[in-house]
Formats: sequence, structure tokens, C-alpha cells
Amino acid sequence: MINAMLMNASAPNNLWGEALLTACHVHNRIPSKKLRESPYELWKGRKPNLSYLRVWGCLAFYRVSDPKRTKLGPRALKGVFLGYAENSKAYRVLDLESNVVVESRDVEFFENKFRRDSANVEPCRVTSVDSSNESISAPAFDIGSSSKSPLDDPVANEPRRSQRARKEKSFGPECIDPQEIVFLVEGDRLNKVTGKIPILFHVQDDPKTYQEAMASRDSAFWNEVVNDEMDSLLINKTWVLVDLPPGSKAIGCKWVFRIKYNTDGSIHTFKARLVAKGFRQKEGVDCFDTYAPVARITFIRVLLALASIYNLHVHQMDVKTAFLNGELDEEVYMEQPEGFVLPGNEGKVCKLQKSLYGLKQAPKQWHEKFDSVVLAHGFSHNSADKCIYSKCTKEYMVIICLYVDDMLIIGTNMKGINETKEYLTSCFQMKDLGEVDTILGIEVKKHSGGFALSQSHYVEKMLKKFENLDIKEANTPYDASFKLCANEGREVAQV
Repeated sequence: MINAMLMNASAPNNLWGEALLTACHVHNRIPSKKLRESPYELWKGRKPNLSYLRVWGCLAFYRVSDPKRTKLGPRALKGVFLGYAENSKAYRVLDLESNVVVESRDVEFFENKFRRDSANVEPCRVTSVDSSNESISAPAFDIGSSSKSPLDDPVANEPRRSQRARKEKSFGPECIDPQEIVFLVEGDRLNKVTGKIPILFHVQDDPKTYQEAMASRDSAFWNEVVNDEMDSLLINKTWVLVDLPPGSKAIGCKWVFRIKYNTDGSIHTFKARLVAKGFRQKEGVDCFDTYAPVARITFIRVLLALASIYNLHVHQMDVKTAFLNGELDEEVYMEQPEGFVLPGNEGKVCKLQKSLYGLKQAPKQWHEKFDSVVLAHGFSHNSADKCIYSKCTKEYMVIICLYVDDMLIIGTNMKGINETKEYLTSCFQMKDLGEVDTILGIEVKKHSGGFALSQSHYVEKMLKKFENLDIKEANTPYDASFKLCANEGREVAQV
């Protein structure tokens, strides 16, 4: 089977390892004469799905991931299909230009086209379209400059091209020199601007790395929130520095930066979070059960509808560094965070005593902690959603709706809400946000008729994100004969 695969694809013999892995993958899904069932079916108890199988060695184009793609660069790169990823539902494709084996889910195959002119072989790297930090050696094709792909040859059954005249884009006098851009939002950080202002603003993206944040125009802001995050970690006694035990591996960590905006698009705050690289954790060794429930968006809408009907008070709170409150049951070691490596202890690692953002078990540990604290105060679970808690007394009724670290507190009077806030503040580091304003990116406005939900800022953000794409307008799917009336600017409740 391996010889046939190599010969069919005209692949060099030193790719027999890739062919062997693919052959085993396929063989495990083929029924045998004796058992009349495939090994996969015997092991899993169900018939395998074979729709994803492809011809080994065929030409393929894999999608370039967003962080690596440029506006003027190609959206897909040419390669050779080498098999299936071991730990994900991705395909392994050998990039013909860089000799890198890429793992990607977004691949277009040409199963009747092969690379017939393979020549020399040299080592290449195996990488993922989502992460290019790790690499291992693997054999690959080395394609000479004079080689020509069958895809480059004219094909008899070539798809018919559209005869519509394409309208060329104009980049004339309307184009603005980047030097003329006024960095008003980025430089001065003005939340509200009045009077005559420039039409064009430049708003920088969130920094991707620690070095990028410290070198940006907002380094003072980022430095402040990074120090605040480290203070929270140290006060919470999240880890202790130890020598890495023999046989153990330390996972990495990284800083994640984000600018939070108000519903009107103005800057609300800068946030920095130290996140463990939990994707390196091994199930059964570094973590076990990782599932954690969250409140369903449907129930959040139902609670707001009930608050509107019964004229209830709705307040909001946020848990600061929520995941740091969870207790770890496993031994997890982590590298020291960038920018805070203790001098003289560069060889030591952090032994985590508390949960940390990025760990696979972090959401579960935090939910268990919050669950035990709330139930101990007289609250009880809702039978329909385990993230909704209620408490009834002779004086009031209070409902808590938890979504990770954001929560709504709904009560018949302010006494019950205030008592609940005081109790939660005594147990966790809480931030009182007052009456509900925004929950999960949804703007909530209260008026005489109830609550109105809006995501105007999210819609504007998405439009801005895709404004440079060449997207053709589409007709509305609604009945064209239906007459629409303007609502005169009045917001309509969606619950």
C-alpha cells in the first residue's frame, strides 16, 4: 500500500514515513474479512466517517492564517497533501516554497493533480497555521526553479470565466498620505471630542506581545495594568518559585493585552492578563475534568424580560481576576512571566498553587469555588440553568446570573441587592458596576416600557473590520412587497 502511494504521487522514498502514517490511518477504517468490521468501529463503537479522506500526495492549497496574511499577499499557498494531523481535525500539507509541513483545516484539494518533478530532498519544519513557535524535522520536496506544476499548464476543461466587465478600484486624489493622519485617538486618548475634528482617525490594534506593548505609544498605560496584574497574582499567592522536578515539564505563559471600549466606542480601560499556555497541558497528567457551565444568553434575555414585567432592579458586578480564586488539584509548573523573571533565579519555575487564566481546568475550578460560596449563603440552583441562583426571604428575593466572571444581580428591592453585593465583596475582589449598562457586549437601556437591548457598537466594529473587503451587496431576504416604516429613532426591545 505504501509503495503504491509513493509511486502514484511520484514522491521520493524518504517520504515513506508520511505515507506509512496515512496508510495506517486509512487501514484502521477499512473492515477486515475475519471481523467484518474496521478496527475503528470495534474501538469506538460506531462507523467511521470517511468523507474527509483524500488522495495522498495530491496538490493542495491551504489557507493562510489571518495573522500571517497581508492585504496584498495570497490567501492560499500551494502544497502537497501528506496526511492527517494526530491531535486535531486538520490536514498536513507540505508547502512547496518554504518546505514546511503545515497543519490546517482549510484546504482545497486537487486529487487528480500531482507533483511529478520532485528532485532533491532537504529537511523542513512542521508547523501549524495557528502557531509557528515549534518545529520538528521532516523530509520534504525540493522543487527546482525550472520545475513546472501541472496546475500551471492549460487545462482543457478550464472553468468558464465571467464575461462581466470588472470595475477597477480608484486610488486617486481621495487617497490620504499616511503622514497626514492625525493620531488624535491614539495620542491624546480623548474620550469625547467636540467642535470640528478631522474626518480620519487612527486607532491602534491591541498589542500582540509584551515587547510590542512596552514599545507602543501607550506603554505607560500598559506598564501600569501589567504591574496591577502582577500585584493581584502575588497577593493571591498564585505560585511559588521552585526547581523543576526531574521528569516534569513547565508550560509557558504570555501576556494578553486588550483595550475595552464603552458602548459608544470611547475607551473605557486598558487590560492586561497573564495567561498560561494551557494548550500544552496533557489530559490525564496536568488536568482531568475541564467542563464549566455558563449562563445561556436565552436565560439572560428571559431574566431581563421578567425584570421588565415585574419592575425589578437589575445591577451588575464583575469579579476581578476570577480564575485566580480556583484551587488546583494537580501539580502544574509554569515558566516565569516575561518582564518579571526574578534576578538570580532564572532557572526556577512557578509551581501554581491557584488556578490561572489559560489553564484548561481554570473555568471549572472557578465555577466550583463560586458555586460553593453562593450556596453557603442561602442561594439555591435554578433547575433550568446551573449558573442562575436565587434566594427568597420575607423581605426580598434576589437572583444571581453568572457568566464566567460577569454577573447580573436582580432583586425586588435594593436591600437584597446591597446585601448580596456586600457578601460577594467579602469573598472575592469585586467591581460594582451599578445598574446594568452592558452585558456580554450587549448594550442594555432601561426606559419606562422596560429594557431595550442593542449591539450597535458591535455592528459598527464588524463593519469597520470588513470595510476594505470587496463585498458585493445582496438583496434583502425579506419579502420585497412588505412596506417598512421608520421607528423614529425609538429603540425596540428584543426580549
